[in-house]
Amino acid sequence: MDSFVIVTKSGKRDVYEEILPQIESLIRDETDLVANLANTASVLRMAFPDRISWVGFYLARANELVLGPFQGKPACVRVQLGRGVCGTAALSRKTVIVPNVDEFPGHIVCDPDSRSEIVIPMLRGENLLAVLDVDSSSLGSFDETDKEYLEKIGKLLEKKF
Repeated sequence: MDSFVIVTKSGKRDVYEEILPQIESLIRDETDLVANLANTASVLRMAFPDRISWVGFYLARANELVLGPFQGKPACVRVQLGRGVCGTAALSRKTVIVPNVDEFPGHIVCDPDSRSEIVIPMLRGENLLAVLDVDSSSLGSFDETDKEYLEKIGKLLEKKF
């Protein structure tokens, strides 16, 4: 696949439908995990430049999450399981959507401009592999459509671990 993203649609669901096969194509034959995570983060950021302010992965390492490939401002490097939005999603093994991060108990401020967030845990069985973390500088940016498609993207990537 060419190393650029083609987005011709404007509706959220339509954009996801357009980028999902592009992500599949980018990662299909690539065996390097870092390359696959980096390209996926890039596609998501490029597809939603006005909505996504930060997107990246935290990799499960022992009892914490460690920063992996991302697009955006420098980020917190380590997150304890159960702390913040990423740690909560990792511990619960469930997607967490936060419309206003200031109202999330224990929110970890890595980027003071972040206003809303969605975190998708990536699993093999019950074994935590990583989380996909997506932030927005706008309140209420993420919903069930984001959950549906980001979980699909997470499932594609789980196979590459």
